[in-house]
Amino acid sequence: MISSTQMRAARALLGIDQRQLAKLAGVSLPTVQRMEASHGTVRGVVGTLMKVVGAIEAAGVELIGNEQPSRGHGRGVRLKEPA
Repeated sequence: MISSTQMRAARALLGIDQRQLAKLAGVSLPTVQRMEASHGTVRGVVGTLMKVVGAIEAAGVELIGNEQPSRGHGRGVRLKEPA
């Protein structure tokens, strides 16, 4: 779904810290900290993961999965096209 590296990269693109992401997603700061401390794919309650992913996407970052078109290979993040 989302890797810890993608979460950190998304925050970097948005210029926000863990506390701000937690607030945007409506989850606790320790939850975001645990997610980002994961190795590989973030594990957690599906509803909580969806809140974080939703907040990242609503803020304007697109998460790129392994099989989605991009110039490179593997997972990543990119800014969305303005609406």
